[in-house]
Amino acid sequence: MSDALSYRPKAGEIPTAPGVYRFRDGERRVLYVGKAKNLRARLSNYFAPLRTLHERTRRMVMTATSVEWTVVGNDVEALQLEYTWIKEFDPPFNVKYRDDKSYPYLAVTLGDEAPRAIVTRRSGIPGARYFGPYPKVWAVNETLDLLLKLFPIRTCKDSDYRRAIATGRPCFAGQIGRCFGPCSGHVSVEEHRANVDRFVSFMTNQDRRIVDELTQQMLEASAAFEYETAARRRDQLQAATEFFEKSAVVLRDDVDVDVFGIDHDELAAAVQIFVVRSGRVRGVHSWTVDKELDVPIGDLVDSVVQNAYGGQLSPPREVVVPELPEDAAALETWLSERAGRKVRLRAAQRGDKAALLATATQNAKQSLMLYKTRRSADFTTRSRALEDIQEALGMADAPLRIECFDVSHLSGTNIVASMVVFEDGLPRKDEYRRFTIPESTDDTDSIHQVLTRRLAYLAAPSGSAEGRPDPTAHADAGVGGDGGGVGEQVEGTRRSKFSYRPNLLVVDGGEPQVAAAARALEESGVEGIYLCGIAKRLEEIWTPDADFPVILPRNSDALFLFQRVRDEAHRFAITHQRQRRKRDISSVLAEIPGLGPTRIKVLLRHFGSVKRLRAASVDEIGSVDGFGQTLATVVYQELRSGAPAQPR
Repeated sequence: MSDALSYRPKAGEIPTAPGVYRFRDGERRVLYVGKAKNLRARLSNYFAPLRTLHERTRRMVMTATSVEWTVVGNDVEALQLEYTWIKEFDPPFNVKYRDDKSYPYLAVTLGDEAPRAIVTRRSGIPGARYFGPYPKVWAVNETLDLLLKLFPIRTCKDSDYRRAIATGRPCFAGQIGRCFGPCSGHVSVEEHRANVDRFVSFMTNQDRRIVDELTQQMLEASAAFEYETAARRRDQLQAATEFFEKSAVVLRDDVDVDVFGIDHDELAAAVQIFVVRSGRVRGVHSWTVDKELDVPIGDLVDSVVQNAYGGQLSPPREVVVPELPEDAAALETWLSERAGRKVRLRAAQRGDKAALLATATQNAKQSLMLYKTRRSADFTTRSRALEDIQEALGMADAPLRIECFDVSHLSGTNIVASMVVFEDGLPRKDEYRRFTIPESTDDTDSIHQVLTRRLAYLAAPSGSAEGRPDPTAHADAGVGGDGGGVGEQVEGTRRSKFSYRPNLLVVDGGEPQVAAAARALEESGVEGIYLCGIAKRLEEIWTPDADFPVILPRNSDALFLFQRVRDEAHRFAITHQRQRRKRDISSVLAEIPGLGPTRIKVLLRHFGSVKRLRAASVDEIGSVDGFGQTLATVVYQELRSGAPAQPR
């Protein structure tokens, strides 16, 4: 199948040196930019037999019509050139960043004659020194207000500064004593720049010794009866103390580190940076990432770190990440060059930094969940997703009602299934249904049984019970949300069970599961309903009798909706399975003489889970309050005789 790629270069034509490569399409648009220590070894991975490639990598190489490369001297040069080209060409198959330019910074315009401190989101100010980023504008304004009491440097606009110099009248900040710029007449340009240098040095190192120095100066001024000077040092001391108290202490005072927490799934990732200076969290920076190709966490770390420090943000002495990328040494060298000093890149395994990494990762998880929630709540986004699904599957209308089915079991026993319903792209939990499957040979047989039972309600004449299956057969349960089972609902009083016809049936799985569902659909005689399956490993969409899956773009709203529907069906099935296991263990324990509801509850609460209870020894069970050796032995033997297989 690799012969289909007519642009594949001969192996001998590709150098073995480090370099950067670009895939282009027929219009010469750059599709993907990558770097390699050995160009020949890396590119050969893309030209392996197509059937062995990841589905999305296969789509990229089949979309491309040419590949070109540039040889560089070493790994660091390859990293630098890759970063430059990604910024220049914005390739659609590289990682996409969102919201990474919206955070405010504190900047000091060192290139000006009389430098000033400003709050800005603009990068690239000539000669400026940046500090941050800060999560909100109020956070950086609050920090600046405190620091101006310590270092009253210029903050006025250039136009106000020039007017004050020309007229000899200080600007407003100079009149109220908040700016000791040259226009105030209190200091010269040289003295002001020296004060600015102290401001920059403090922001860079944030040395707590300034508190002791101000305290000593205040006491000396007071002893010399210079009360005005002592009052100014007192106010500065209060500002310095408040500045340090506003930051949480997490590490030693001499520690400067940026901690990257990352959480990701098949389609997106969230990044959370904790900026720690002098042992305190000084700022938090976060953004989301859309992934077109399925990249491992190491490659994601590589891209995230480049994006974070490719602009005005300077790396600290140490950068902590979840996992080191393959070219960690080159990335460390690149960071050191940007910082102008040695920077260490490491993956924390234990200690305080590992704990901070865990906190940052937890924040990233919440950010990713919030990103998905907001995306699914937007009406325009949902409408676009439904239209894209209609187009991708060749449907006559948009799938306003989607039903998704998933099967769960314990190594082939206690088989259950779930049905979740999405209407207009939103879940209808009152329409969710649960199924119990007494016997099945495998997942495909289970899918066939469940779809057969569901479609039987559509095969029956409208408003007639004739031809409908018995609602209690095979322990079918109609369920509202996550509640308990109910029987057939009465027509005219509530929406009857399975009353609405779906536009699209979705099963969790690939070709075999879709084929089983298609067989059930054909046997039912129901027409006009579309069918597909979503395979989790590659997130591709399978349709009946298709040789190849439908591949949706990684950042598409359609694939995001498919993923959400599938995950909700899986969650609902697992919830049902867990509830059944809990009922099963309670039923087993209830049959033991001497065990009533109270003792059963105490036993389950003590061990915390059914798995731990089943694995407990006689002595461990006997240590529970109210359980003697005899009763513990009976419980142990009863649980061992009916121990189930491990859950799937």
